Amino acid sequence: MTDQLAISILTLQHRIPDDWAADPWAEVRPLIDGVDLLKGVHPEGVALSCRHWRGPAESWPLAVTEEPRRVIVTEPTCTVGCCGALYVTMRREDDRVIWNAWENTSNITAVPADIRFDAAQYEAELARAAADCSWEEPVDTVARLLEQTLTGSGWFEQWGCVLTGVWPRRKEPDVTEEFTSPEGVDVEFLYVQAPGERACSYAYELFITHDQSVEEQARQLAARILADDPRKTAELRER
Repeated sequence: MTDQLAISILTLQHRIPDDWAADPWAEVRPLIDGVDLLKGVHPEGVALSCRHWRGPAESWPLAVTEEPRRVIVTEPTCTVGCCGALYVTMRREDDRVIWNAWENTSNITAVPADIRFDAAQYEAELARAAADCSWEEPVDTVARLLEQTLTGSGWFEQWGCVLTGVWPRRKEPDVTEEFTSPEGVDVEFLYVQAPGERACSYAYELFITHDQSVEEQARQLAARILADDPRKTAELRER
């Protein structure tokens, strides 16, 4: 039987959060028929970061199968346990994608109505958003390219380390340069000397310029990290 219920259009929009202390990467906000429905039901929340969209298609946050899955759509900049989050159950049913069984664990009880999408349009939009780099500022592009190089290098594993994150470091708005770090990229990794021991935390605080191409800067920063034992060249943050 043909589905007679209204079919919505999904648009995914990259947006750099106003408060990016928790995650400086752009969030990927779902717009339903052009409307940011999250503003009304979880206004303090942030959609999941674009870094979650870099793996295979089945791992993307909004990927669907015939098996229903409960997905977090937006979360606070603190913790879910502190300020709550918005969840939805999503599944594919023939040529439709269905979002329903919404849960709002914040102090706002409103939730969206059930939503249906055309599966072809939905999956095409997921693929488009995952490949979209048009929103990036130079610091984002350098961070993304550097992350790609480091993740595929196996370099940290050679030294018994685990790469835990590559993050763009933005200029703080309304803060003079003498009180903030210059724009750049932070690379963080852990080293565990022996099983059962506390991990040592290390980080590189790297800087970018605006007089070189982003590709060349990413290459130079990667070469610097890959030149020697990272435990010698990075800053020890915590033992």
